[in-house]
Amino acid sequence: MGAAVELDAGGRAVRLSNPDKVYFPEKGYTKRDVAEYFLAVGPGITRALNHRPTTLQRFVDGVEGDFFYQKRAPKNLPEWIPTARIAFPSGRPADELCPTELAAVIWAANLGTLTFHPWPVRAGDTDHPDELRIDLDPQPGTDYADAVTAAHELRSVLEDHGVRGWPKTSGGRGMHVFVPIEPAWTFTEVRRAAIAAGRELERRMPARVTTAWWKEERGERIFVDFNQTARDRTIASAYSVRPFPHAPVSAPLRWEEIDDAEPRDFDIVTLPVRYAELGDVHADMDQEAFRLDGLLELADRDEKERGLGDMPYPPEYPKMPGEPKRVQPSRARHDDDDGETA
Repeated sequence: MGAAVELDAGGRAVRLSNPDKVYFPEKGYTKRDVAEYFLAVGPGITRALNHRPTTLQRFVDGVEGDFFYQKRAPKNLPEWIPTARIAFPSGRPADELCPTELAAVIWAANLGTLTFHPWPVRAGDTDHPDELRIDLDPQPGTDYADAVTAAHELRSVLEDHGVRGWPKTSGGRGMHVFVPIEPAWTFTEVRRAAIAAGRELERRMPARVTTAWWKEERGERIFVDFNQTARDRTIASAYSVRPFPHAPVSAPLRWEEIDDAEPRDFDIVTLPVRYAELGDVHADMDQEAFRLDGLLELADRDEKERGLGDMPYPPEYPKMPGEPKRVQPSRARHDDDDGETA
């Protein structure tokens, strides 16, 4: 698979073993192609990960092989790559890789990492997110165009409540909108703000958007995945490579671009060309941190005036205060029919 090579990553030499190993058979893209892509978008991927505890999604045999999520820092982590201590929902702690320079990205790419999943926190305070992340997830029967329509209205929802969002493709059919926020709220509070934004978007577009946690209730609508803001849930970073045959990437966009953008057009070959022309279009994302007061006030009104409280957490989470029962609606109806308690 070729002799190992050394790549210059921001002035630090990083060893790349088996550079000719094919990661994307359909296109013939190799491990070196992936590493060269990350070098080409270096400042962008470094900004997206900077000082964030990061889970690595590793594909050591390429996208047609098995993969796994590495949440704990590898034992062979170089001394020049820092870590950050995080706590899982169970309360168990772990030290995660915490990139601060491009060389860390290339080192992880050598391990087969295609997708980086950073926490929405910085190493200095891992209990208070500094990003509100909203995942617009197309359900069967919908596509990227539907996500774009929802994203435009979401932009208005956010701005009506005092915050500004930054859009990017998911690398698949969906869209992500990130909001830089002051690290003044807990994961629970940030999730509550995301639920409030999703419910308001659903009220404005009831036929096209849903916050229904249970798949059987979503229909052909865009699902606002509010649980992506729960502790230990992460979203692929900007510039991450996604594990599909054509090697797409999660591409940062400007709002005026999202209508004409086509997710398949952004891959490890085309995005470096765009980056060379435009640079990182989210480069100034961290210049202002917004407050969540407006969205949290909306959450309060939803609860007091509409009786809308918390939503179910994912099944692996401990039961949370105020959380409704985690019972699939059709199962709950079945239990009721049998005279049992849902």
